[in-house]
Amino acid sequence: MAQKKPKFYVVWRGRETGVYDSWDACQKQTAGFDGALYKSFDSKPAALKAYKDKPHQHIGQGKKPEATSAKIPGLVGSPIEDSLVVDAAWNTATGDMEYQGIYLATKQKLFLKGPYADGTNNIGEFLAIVHALALLHQKGSNIPIYSDSRTAISWVKNKKANTKLEETARNEELFELLDRAETWLKTHRYANPILKWETTVWGENPADFGRK
Repeated sequence: MAQKKPKFYVVWRGRETGVYDSWDACQKQTAGFDGALYKSFDSKPAALKAYKDKPHQHIGQGKKPEATSAKIPGLVGSPIEDSLVVDAAWNTATGDMEYQGIYLATKQKLFLKGPYADGTNNIGEFLAIVHALALLHQKGSNIPIYSDSRTAISWVKNKKANTKLEETARNEELFELLDRAETWLKTHRYANPILKWETTVWGENPADFGRK
């Protein structure tokens, strides 16, 4: 069987820039780093040469990092197997919402919550991330968390669910959960990177409920 050729990774923007000879080493510099710029090359000379160039010469003709990362597999790489992936489902007919989280490496379901009446998908995604953070905090684990919701990731970053949903008697429990989640974020520190699941490159989020 032919031996797999080694890859070399250029990090133009990350915790430490440079040329790395393994994907794990590259990920340590880029995972969870906002606006990270990196790409793989087939040889070390090519990587060393590219490192001296401007990154847009290799990864997107001057596009913004966020726009580029969702479209170029060589830039995005592969998801980290040792991670927790979350997703939410919202029933358009009933308004019920539920969320869950799985361990990516084994596809083991770690939690499933709901359904909750009169919710939204963004609220579910937000609660799922915070639930994952709290669970991993209890276990003393700093593994990454993936979500395919940029909105929910920004809410977690801001420690506030910026929802326009009105509180009613039916969704009172849901708003209590939101209050608890926001309080947890404001009173706890965590080192888990919260990363975007790149659906266009990797396929459907493994925590998806499969009801589309």
